[in-house]
Amino acid sequence: MIDSQLPLSLLAAVLAALLSAVLILLTRPLLLRHALANPNARSSHRIPTPQGAGIGVIAATLIVAGAVIILAGAKDASIPIAVFAATLFIAAVGLADDVRYIPVLPRLVLQGLAVAAVIFAAPNDLRIIPACPLWIERVLSLLAGLWFVNLVNFMDGLDLMTVAEAVPITAAVVLLGWLGGAATSTTIVAAALCGAMLGFAPFNRPVAKIFLGDVGSLPIGLLLGWLLLQLAWHQQFAAALLLPLYYLADATATLFRRLVRREPFWAAHRTHYYQRATDNGFTVWRVVGEVFALNLVLAALAVASTRMQQVSLQVMLLALGGIAVALVMRRFSQQRTSSK
Repeated sequence: MIDSQLPLSLLAAVLAALLSAVLILLTRPLLLRHALANPNARSSHRIPTPQGAGIGVIAATLIVAGAVIILAGAKDASIPIAVFAATLFIAAVGLADDVRYIPVLPRLVLQGLAVAAVIFAAPNDLRIIPACPLWIERVLSLLAGLWFVNLVNFMDGLDLMTVAEAVPITAAVVLLGWLGGAATSTTIVAAALCGAMLGFAPFNRPVAKIFLGDVGSLPIGLLLGWLLLQLAWHQQFAAALLLPLYYLADATATLFRRLVRREPFWAAHRTHYYQRATDNGFTVWRVVGEVFALNLVLAALAVASTRMQQVSLQVMLLALGGIAVALVMRRFSQQRTSSK
């Protein structure tokens, strides 16, 4: 398994990185004219900046992943057609929202259709909790997937933040594939997305020359959610929770806090922990660096959890991950004292 997946994954990552960078270079002049992101209450940038680099990232991911999966020709390397189609659809929704605003409710309905296509196209024997009725599990998975897609979008509010999240998650899935814990097609898609994000990173480093836009953050959320769902369907629950734990904790805690305060949770804001960190004196590089380091720790815990049979040990690793996330969020929420 390692021998067959290693060269394919490396090939997918390298090709996707190169294609992503080329497509971003080619599309940026057009996006400068038609898709500028103006600063608002949520923004960390101060000048209008083009958005839409997700076009290059997603195109590179799907083109390269599809080509390498076909090249693989293995029994477990069939192209997940529903996932690719849903990714293109939700990317189109995101692009429309980038160029011309789509109201909240229609946007959620369209996103829900994309998530539903991924969830309900899966074979009935792929189950998270076999004792639970299938329709209940699929509906709950739909709601969770819709939330995950949106939280990735919510958290894409700082230069390199989505890179710091997506690269460790996808790299961990690739590693699990090499260890025999993921199908070839899953591993290749993860490798392609990882490479495409690395190709995007130089353009998004502070101060960013271009943003992903909803055309990038929404389909990236869908693809990451599908990868995590693959782990859950194969009974790797701890890994599926550990890998996105910082995003889950920050976005969910922020949502509940805004609901308790009766704030319009759908409106732009700067109350995520990573945003509060920049307001509290942390540089952008410091914030994304700490998030990236935290995600590497979570990825290591996730991979370790798949090698353990005892549920108690997996719970212990989850607890360790939760403590690490809580410490970083607490640190971000406090004013940074300057050292002299």
